[in-house]
Amino acid sequence: MRFDFTGLGHSQGEFANTTFSSNVNDLKAASAMLAQRGMSPSLLIGHSLGGAAVLKLAPELEGIKAVVTLGAPYNPWHVTHNFGGALDEIAANGKASVNLGVRPVTIGQSFVEDVSAANLRDAITASKAALLVMHAPLDTLVGVENATNIFVAAQHPKSFVTLDDADHLITNPDDACYAASVIASWSTRYLKLARPAPPIGTPEGVVRVRAADPRGFLQDVYGGSNHHTLADGPLAYGGTNRGMSPYGFLSAALGACTSMTSRMYARAKDDH
Repeated sequence: MRFDFTGLGHSQGEFANTTFSSNVNDLKAASAMLAQRGMSPSLLIGHSLGGAAVLKLAPELEGIKAVVTLGAPYNPWHVTHNFGGALDEIAANGKASVNLGVRPVTIGQSFVEDVSAANLRDAITASKAALLVMHAPLDTLVGVENATNIFVAAQHPKSFVTLDDADHLITNPDDACYAASVIASWSTRYLKLARPAPPIGTPEGVVRVRAADPRGFLQDVYGGSNHHTLADGPLAYGGTNRGMSPYGFLSAALGACTSMTSRMYARAKDDH
C-alpha cells in the first residue's frame, strides 16, 4: 500500500491543517485498515518526513520486521530549516507558503509547533525492526548527517546505502529504480515473502498474462500452477524494466529450446 500525506502528492486536503503527529496517525490508520483486511504490514518505507513518521511509529506496531527510510530527517524539526523567512510570516499570520522542492505548500503554525517538539531518538532506539537507511550525500534539503544520526541511534541489524548523486525527491527514474531494487533485495532477508499464488484454475500447459500496473507495461505471467515471472517494457519506452520484454521472452524461449535440444542429443550420444 502506498499513500501520500494529506495535501501532498496525489492526496486531497490541505497540508496546512496537518502536523507531524497527524501524519503519524494517518500512517497508523492505514496500518490498522490493512490489519482489518488480514494484511498486517511487516515492512514500512518512508521518504523524507514520511521516513521520520515510520521511524516514530515502527516500535508501536506489532509485526513490523523491517523499516526503510529515504532522505529522512533525524529530528523532524529539521524541515523548518527550509522555511527561511517564512517562519516569521507563519508566526505573524498563522500560516505561509513554502516551496519544498516541487511546488509550494502552505505551512501552519500548528505544524511548526508540533514538528519542533517531536523527537525520534527514543523511538529509533526502541525499535526491534531491521533498518535500512538510504540517503544521498548531496541532498540539499535534508543533509546526509541526518542519516548518520539515525544509523548511530538504531540497534542492529541496520544497513546504510548511499543514493549517490540523487536529489532529495529522487526524481531521476534510474535513481528510483535503483532504490527500489535495493529495498526489494534487502527486505527478503527479513520478510517471509511467499510467491504470489497463480489464478485459481490455471491448468498445466496454459500461460496466463494479466496487467500488474495499469500505469505502465508491467505484467504478471503465470505458467501453469507453479511458475510466475514478470514481463515489462524498457525504461526508454515507458516501462519500468522490472522484467524481460516480450522480445526478451521470445529470445529466451528460442535459446532455451536450442540449449535443451543440444543437451538431449549430447546425453543420447553419451548413452551410446
